[in-house]
Amino acid sequence: MLYRTNQRNGQKLSILGYGCLRYSKKGTAIDQEKAEKEMAYAIEQGVNYFDTAYTYGGSEECLGKFLAKGYRDKVNIATKLPHYYVKKQGDMDRYFNEQLQRLQTDHIEYYLMHMLNDIATWERLVSLGITDWIEEKKKSGQIGQIGFSFHGGTEQFCKIIDAYDWDFCQIQYNYMDEYTQAGTAGLEYANKKGMPVIIMEPLRGGRLVNALPQGAKKIFAEAEPKRSAAEWGLRWIWNHPQVNVILSGMNDIEQVKENVRIASETKADSFTKEDQEVIERVKKEINRHIKVPCTGCSYCMPCPQGVDIPTCFAAYNTRYTDSWFAGMKAYFMCTTLKTNPTVASKCIGCGKCERRCPQGIHVREELKQVKKHMENPIYKIAKVAAGFIGKY
Repeated sequence: MLYRTNQRNGQKLSILGYGCLRYSKKGTAIDQEKAEKEMAYAIEQGVNYFDTAYTYGGSEECLGKFLAKGYRDKVNIATKLPHYYVKKQGDMDRYFNEQLQRLQTDHIEYYLMHMLNDIATWERLVSLGITDWIEEKKKSGQIGQIGFSFHGGTEQFCKIIDAYDWDFCQIQYNYMDEYTQAGTAGLEYANKKGMPVIIMEPLRGGRLVNALPQGAKKIFAEAEPKRSAAEWGLRWIWNHPQVNVILSGMNDIEQVKENVRIASETKADSFTKEDQEVIERVKKEINRHIKVPCTGCSYCMPCPQGVDIPTCFAAYNTRYTDSWFAGMKAYFMCTTLKTNPTVASKCIGCGKCERRCPQGIHVREELKQVKKHMENPIYKIAKVAAGFIGKY
């Protein structure tokens, strides 16, 4: 495992961090036994940064149960204050104390303001006394480093950095987000301020692996040296010396092994001119096909009407990045063949999803397109047929 130094405290952080949003499920709950095996292997191989959040259903509890089995002193916990729930200063302690209980610990090494996307939101928190609260928690040792996670534009990102003496930050960054989100400009700005940068969505929730158009897959398959799509994507990010840690939402032991291997080999500034040309060709191919830039983070959920927004967008994109049949099959199986269908046509345009979307997607308009293109005459015939068959 390779490490990069936290510029603020000199700590060595594994360049691969464990993202705890996408644990495998057993039924509706996290598969604790499976998750523990995967996390144990990661720690044994040198991963020392684990990222979770208050709103990642069951994630803090899962991580806490695991770390209590003798692993706590081997890792840095990163979790996040759900500031969007905070109405008064007392709420900060309430959520923080609940997180300590869930995680079975008395301190958090890396604590973030979750989805702090604009300066106005930070100013609201300041008016509620957040800076005094942070100072008290750091002085008591309950919080080590304070930071924020961000989804938004470069301008707001820089304003937030300048508004407070942050210890670190977390941004979405990958080869498709050089000029969106905080982007390369934001990454470089944070680095100039001496701030460690943690990267989330390095593969856009797996879409830069599992949902690549056939043309992009072919480019990677024919490229030299031989690497998986995931390896190309991760190496591209680690090539940037301004990056301290990449978070990967690992939920398969083979995925953990592959990522650990890559993180044990990849150094900054090691990408060749030929490597970069491969990435540029893949980017052009992806941009020719994708319809909705959804990462599947599910921040837009739950929908009051029951629409499974990320699944609708994933199937819609699959229709164009993979094939018409694959997209229609995914849409029908994942949204329609349910006791309570989660189809796009259930959207009434309330807009709650758009206020929560970190990608800034015009969700309502895109759902109209999903309805138009996916709930077509063939779909309707299949739906009737399925209903008929279901009676017998």
